[in-house]
Amino acid sequence: MSNSHDRAAARLTARGIVRRYGGIEAVGGVDLVAPPGRITALVGPNGAGKSTLFDCLAGTVRPDAGRVLLGGRDVTGLPAHRRVRLGLARTFQQIAVFPTLSVADNVRVGAEQRTGRAGPAGPAEARTVTGQTLAERTLTERTVTERTVGALRLFGLQGLAAEPAGAQPTGVLRLVELARALAGGPRVLLLDEPAAGLDAAQTARLVSVLRGLAERGMALLLVEHDAELVAELADTVYAMAGGRMVAAGPTATVLADPRVTRAWGAVG
Repeated sequence: MSNSHDRAAARLTARGIVRRYGGIEAVGGVDLVAPPGRITALVGPNGAGKSTLFDCLAGTVRPDAGRVLLGGRDVTGLPAHRRVRLGLARTFQQIAVFPTLSVADNVRVGAEQRTGRAGPAGPAEARTVTGQTLAERTLTERTVTERTVGALRLFGLQGLAAEPAGAQPTGVLRLVELARALAGGPRVLLLDEPAAGLDAAQTARLVSVLRGLAERGMALLLVEHDAELVAELADTVYAMAGGRMVAAGPTATVLADPRVTRAWGAVG
């Protein structure tokens, strides 16, 4: 993402997001910006509304009010798979992999989701239902393979590529999920507790990868309970409590804010 258009597209904005469940307002009028080339953290105690806000941003939940913008485009009404096609990817707090597929095939799913790749090609003289010629499909297949291999290499998973995902420990599965998200070549990446289950070496690799992605112009937004990791990684922090933002700004300032330390017991 070297030009200004790509960097502009790598901006996620939430304006006045409201989400209610019955009579309970889980998220109440929240504003947030995840700019390109920066790592933004979202912190707060359990029940603060962070996951609900993430779901609204990713498209798995539609807000009752407010807008979500990807680049300058209003995507509030778009489902999650349409946002993926536009360059937004996410990981989940609860690891979500396909246990019967190999590690490589799990990662490959992410690359195929972004390209919108369809099923097997038909006769050479015909176009597929997606409007692609066989030559175009071959190019798509090459892109998918290259992205899959690149994502596996990024997280040091090459040696496990052919192994079934279901046989891997939690830390490896977390990296598989991260690799799958990155295989789609997103402009914006939402990470829900990405370091959960990682050992020290895996966490160090994660930190290096995320910093590298930000340096290349990606917008990263992460929910994280590890205050030390937030302090090490994030450029900007938003702090939620009771469904609302209680503080936002530079990392050191927010983590030292008494409103945040009172609400978020993880800050030490």
